Amino acid sequence: MVVDHDTGRLVWAAPGHDATTLGRCFDALGLERCQQVRLVSADAAAWIAKVVAARCPAATVCADPFHVVKWASDALDQVRREVWNAARTHGQAGLARELKGARYALWKNPEDLTGRQRRKLAWIAKVNDRLYRAYLLKEELRLVFKLKGARATVLLEAWLAWARRCRIPAFVRLARAITEHRAAIQAALTHGLSNGLVESVNTKIGLLTRVAFGFKSPEALIALAMLSVGGLCPPLPGRPS
Repeated sequence: MVVDHDTGRLVWAAPGHDATTLGRCFDALGLERCQQVRLVSADAAAWIAKVVAARCPAATVCADPFHVVKWASDALDQVRREVWNAARTHGQAGLARELKGARYALWKNPEDLTGRQRRKLAWIAKVNDRLYRAYLLKEELRLVFKLKGARATVLLEAWLAWARRCRIPAFVRLARAITEHRAAIQAALTHGLSNGLVESVNTKIGLLTRVAFGFKSPEALIALAMLSVGGLCPPLPGRPS
C-alpha cells in the first residue's frame, strides 16, 4: 500500500511485498511525477530504499520511528530471555518465574504502566542491573522520536555513545544497525515523517475485510479500499457528476 502524506489517502495498492511490486507503483506514477517526489516514509528494509533511490532520485527516505523502536524492544526482550535462562541454569527458579512475568512491564510505555508493573520494574532495578539498563536504553531511544528536531538529534548521539559502551551485546548490535540507517533515521527526526498514516489506512482496510467476511481476491479488496479510503468516486449511472 502507498499512502499520500498530504491527503492521507490510499493512492496505490497491489498484492506482493518485494522490489518488483513496488516498482509497479512507480511505473504507474510515471517518470515526471517520480522526479517530483521529495519524501518517502518506510520501514528500514534495504529493498525499499534501493527502489526509491533508483526511481525517485530527488526523494529522501525517512525510517519509520515505530520500526526503529521495535528493534530496541526486540533487543530488550533478548536480554530478558538471556537473564531468565541464566536464572534457570543456576537453579534460581523463583527469580526465573518473576522474570518471565516481567515481559509486559518492560515492553509497555511508562505512562501506560499499572501500579503492579511499576513495582515490577522497581524490583528489576534492584535485582538485575543489566536488564534494567537495557530497559532504560529502550526507553531513551523511544524518547528520541518523541522529541524530534535538533533536541532529538543531540539525544540520539548520546544514546549511540551509551549503547556502544553498554557491554550488552544486543544493544551494541542495535547501535551498529542504527548507525547503518542513520541517514534515514535523521530524516525522520528532521521532517517528522512516519508510517502512522499507512498504519491507520491499514487498520481501516482490515475493518473492510472483517465487515465483508473476507474477499475472494486481493483485487476485490483493493477496489473497495480505493472507494473507501482512496477518495475514488467514479461517475454512477443516473446521478449528476
